[in-house]
Amino acid sequence: MSDERRFPRWVYGTGTDPDARFSLANERTFLAWIRTSLALLAGGVALEALALPVQPDLRFAAALVLVALGVLAPALAWLGWARAERAVRLGTSLPAPSAFGLLVIGVVVAGVLVLAGLATA
Repeated sequence: MSDERRFPRWVYGTGTDPDARFSLANERTFLAWIRTSLALLAGGVALEALALPVQPDLRFAAALVLVALGVLAPALAWLGWARAERAVRLGTSLPAPSAFGLLVIGVVVAGVLVLAGLATA
């Protein structure tokens, strides 16, 4: 398949095709982010759907944080995949991870909200 027909062109239109193992490893990382996104969405929905002994406002806030992260994670995963794929195609250093901080902070915030909700319930 020619590079002109591959999407996204700004990734595949640069550099040369790398060893397939590198592209497949990058794809596996992307898919791991998608699984993480699904887990975040499921956790947020379950937190709100189940009758847990957590103060309702804090439970809702934690669920909202988890669902927001679950919605945002695929976009960040795709951008991370594209940045890494371009770097591999150009033979440059891999870019630093950009979404780890947001994910860690979001999960910590959701956890603190649930703990506070448990303490006040």
